[in-house]
Amino acid sequence: MAPSRDLMGAAEDLADQFLRVTKHYLPHLAHLCLISTFLEDGIRMWFQWNEQRDYINLSWGSGALLATLFVFINMCGQLAGCVLVLARKFVPYACFGLFGIIFMQTIAYSILWDLKFLMRNLALGGGLLLLLAESRSEGKSMFAGVPTMDDISPRQYMQLGGRLLLVLMFMTLLHFELHVFTIFQDIFGMALIILVAIGFKTKLAALTLVAWLFIINMIQNAFWDIPTYRPLHDFLKYDFFQTMSVIGGLLLVVALGPGGVSMDEHKKKW
Repeated sequence: MAPSRDLMGAAEDLADQFLRVTKHYLPHLAHLCLISTFLEDGIRMWFQWNEQRDYINLSWGSGALLATLFVFINMCGQLAGCVLVLARKFVPYACFGLFGIIFMQTIAYSILWDLKFLMRNLALGGGLLLLLAESRSEGKSMFAGVPTMDDISPRQYMQLGGRLLLVLMFMTLLHFELHVFTIFQDIFGMALIILVAIGFKTKLAALTLVAWLFIINMIQNAFWDIPTYRPLHDFLKYDFFQTMSVIGGLLLVVALGPGGVSMDEHKKKW
């Protein structure tokens, strides 16, 4: 037990040192990663305007006018939200706008019936929830008058919800195949997922997940190796940036901490 505790302690010390060095840059990197999928999708809407309009028109029989309006709202909503988040201006409104974009796309592109994509969209929503929690000032509450229990604020419940939703991304990466490396990867990933969800050793677990997810993303979603004319290029590109957004959410977990609804917080009371 002693060697394992020493190893865990050394890992936590390394994580703390990393946070001390990057504390001024980490939130900005988290924001950039988090909005990357919206930024990429908004730009893609511009360059694939006709294709997106025709897809919506054919899928829903909405007519060219409504289909054009849908693409316009998607493009402007995403790009405007990204600018506001990066400028750190009206961030709550930007978050609610991006939540609306996720909801619209879930319905319009029939993501609701594709479990893998639905879970990833929910994970993306978890990242926005953490961004909303970060932006919420303790002094000026958006939820003034909302009762709290045990001195736990709505912000801390948002942090809990964000953590739980981020976990869904990793559920889509589990393979459950009878290969030694795959079994190890599933067990290792599941352990880290549980730690982040319950808020135990949260910063270390989240940092480890960031590294793991980044490596998997670079290997599995290498869209730059696929010719642009192939549909797989756009699919992998979409997947790549969506994964980067979840990485941004995890970096916010690292920067903000797990919040009051977590085992890390309760350990302080023991």
